[in-house]
Amino acid sequence: MTPSLDITAQAIRFIERTTYADLPEEALIIGRRCMVDTAGLYLAGSREASVEILIGDALDQAGREDAPLPGAGTQKVPAPLAARVWGTAGHAHDWDDTQVSHDPAHVYGLLTHPSVPPLTAALIIASREGIVDGRELMLAFQVGFEVECKIAEWMKPRHYRRGHHTSGTVGTFGATAAAAKLLGLKGDALAHALGLAASFAAGIRANFGTMTKPLHVGRACENGVTAALLAARGFEADPSVLDGQWGFFSVMGEGLDPDKAAAGFAAPLTIIEPGVSIKPYPSGILTHQSMDAMLKLVIDHDLKPEEVERIRFFAGKNIIEPIRYPIAQNHLQAKFSMPALLAMIILCRRASHHEFEDSFVAGEAMQDLQARTDVINDPAIDAAGYDRIRSRIEVVTKDGRTLVQEADERYRGGPSNPISDAGLDDKFRMCAEGVIDREAQEELLALVRNIDAGADVGRCMELISGEGKAP
Repeated sequence: MTPSLDITAQAIRFIERTTYADLPEEALIIGRRCMVDTAGLYLAGSREASVEILIGDALDQAGREDAPLPGAGTQKVPAPLAARVWGTAGHAHDWDDTQVSHDPAHVYGLLTHPSVPPLTAALIIASREGIVDGRELMLAFQVGFEVECKIAEWMKPRHYRRGHHTSGTVGTFGATAAAAKLLGLKGDALAHALGLAASFAAGIRANFGTMTKPLHVGRACENGVTAALLAARGFEADPSVLDGQWGFFSVMGEGLDPDKAAAGFAAPLTIIEPGVSIKPYPSGILTHQSMDAMLKLVIDHDLKPEEVERIRFFAGKNIIEPIRYPIAQNHLQAKFSMPALLAMIILCRRASHHEFEDSFVAGEAMQDLQARTDVINDPAIDAAGYDRIRSRIEVVTKDGRTLVQEADERYRGGPSNPISDAGLDDKFRMCAEGVIDREAQEELLALVRNIDAGADVGRCMELISGEGKAP
């Protein structure tokens, strides 16, 4: 049973009452960085096969011309369909940001990818309603981000351990809150939107490493927009859906942490504390520290692929369970395969979205190194807790050496070791390459960096869709 904390009522009050003036400057700075990151990912994701299928499906269905599609030109489709495509594109490379937690008992995978659902929902509703003020967009984004992250943080780890994919389940609430904020929903209508979101929320980890994994986030965005639009029309649902015996927390997560939940929303905003991490690699966040460790080992020892006899990777269950492919056969599986990711670093000394190609992953060199990699569960790492991502790499060379590297717990991209603004801009340009030209890239980057200082939201949408060329 979930303790009686009236979580739904708290969420409604927070969504209703929060204004742009309530947002601390630090939250705005981080929010702009998250938006820059996500804008680039929409562009990169628009060229993925899964997203191209969804674009074709959306255009075939047609209907109201509410919003464009990323990288697809001038045609527009109904808001929920557009949200599905944009959300899937944002998560297609598994390169979007990740919520942070300092709870040592928290299963790291329970945390969500927080930016894509609320930003997507806000952009799509802004397009539908003709909203061009970036301050309104920022406010809706921040509200959705906070609701999503607090639900993920308060839930019991059992939710993720049972096989739910949080970015699909909890992401639905982030999208709903952002859409509802822009639509001006209050009171009963807002409660009904959240009630709809709870029944829509879905996504299972069995689909990790397939096209369906990023579609979980696309569906979260679609469902959040749908929930808000239906509630605006008067569609009803349970008005206290997060609470009680059959509420979201009890059914989906076997309860919540009452001590955490007692603090309430925005005390402080999650985007500030404990923060958000921006990914350096297009793979699961649980893999990055280990990939950096392997890169350091390779560079420090000038290790060549032909010198490697065997790789031993030691980690806890929080990494080994979700990063589950022993030998990846394609680029989607590689995102969830430590043997593939470590082999990629040894072979290329980097891992950008350009390396995540089926032909490379299935090639002889990658397959050989993966087959010579052992993934070992280390009880000592498990005992240290899941608040940090811990691992150790041992490389046995053909001349008999054993090279050892521990992962840096203060991982690159996290709040304690953030990617610089210049590094983030470089990531954006890498993602935009081949989708929009350099002039459009620089215009879009400048707009998003100043989104709540007079930037035109409609122009941002035009540039991401390819509808508007740079002047």
